[in-house]
Amino acid sequence: MINFILMVNKQGQTRLAQYFQFLSVKERMTLEGELIRKCLSRNESQCSFVEHRGYKVIYRRYASLYFIIGMDLEEENEMAYLEFIHNLVETLDKYFENVCELDIMYNIEKAHYILEEMVMNGQIVETNKTQILAPIAVIDKAKDE
Repeated sequence: MINFILMVNKQGQTRLAQYFQFLSVKERMTLEGELIRKCLSRNESQCSFVEHRGYKVIYRRYASLYFIIGMDLEEENEMAYLEFIHNLVETLDKYFENVCELDIMYNIEKAHYILEEMVMNGQIVETNKTQILAPIAVIDKAKDE
């Protein structure tokens, strides 16, 4: 089960955080700070999987953003979650047309909508980009009218 998903820039600023398990604000800030330092300090030749504080952490860097997933230690297939991160980035790319940090910052609610269409209660429920973006297209169409 996924416990949290973070999008962080290269300066260590969290741009999006979604938690599927309760943590107090203080615990979240501490966890995010530790993870960000750990992931940003690793170089490209090191693997994208680390264990931290009872979580298995999987991360990947795309341009100026790090996508970080924290999940239970018992989860088996790290590569599937790495592929999920790639699918998330492709879905964001499809919606924002070459997504960048500013797209996430200025359209945070849309980024959350996309993430919520893909993950529910810490479980991946949808990976089809067309299915994920369909409800958001309806929202956009309603706003335009």
